[in-house]
Amino acid sequence: MDIGVISVRYARALLKSAIEQKVADDVYKDMQTLAESYIRVPQLRFTIDNPMLEKDKKKQLLLTACGENRTELTNRFVALVLNEDREKILQFMANSYITLYRQEKNVIRGRLITATTVSPETEQKMRKMVESRTNGTVEFATEVNPDIIGGFILEYDTYRMDASVKAQLKNILNTLKK
Repeated sequence: MDIGVISVRYARALLKSAIEQKVADDVYKDMQTLAESYIRVPQLRFTIDNPMLEKDKKKQLLLTACGENRTELTNRFVALVLNEDREKILQFMANSYITLYRQEKNVIRGRLITATTVSPETEQKMRKMVESRTNGTVEFATEVNPDIIGGFILEYDTYRMDASVKAQLKNILNTLKK
């Protein structure tokens, strides 16, 4: 069977249980922590995929990768995945849960890139603007990139607004070349 199909089925079942138990937000945080752990520690995947490692050690490792304050549902989910010998695709399950949760709760990911650090007030204004345009909740990440010289780049969903000085200078240069 296809890894994508299996991971989405498990993620959908986890989301349904999490909503019923009113812990969907907490499980979302657990799955984000797990997904980030797989990215930050590439050896985690190889260790979990190792057939010689005992299930108890895999379970402890995975629970640690989910974070300290994980839900009981997350604990049971990890145990179920290990019991069904599906631990090799747990990373995909976590990412599928994150995607399904965002769809269910209308959560949009946004990114603000600036040349210097912006104040929390400015970041909040940008977040409110995006939320008003999308009618959803925005998970906002800010990034400082001095290469844009000044201004900002705002990205969310499929939208991108480049109001950077670098982009404006590039447009002027292209106009002069014509």
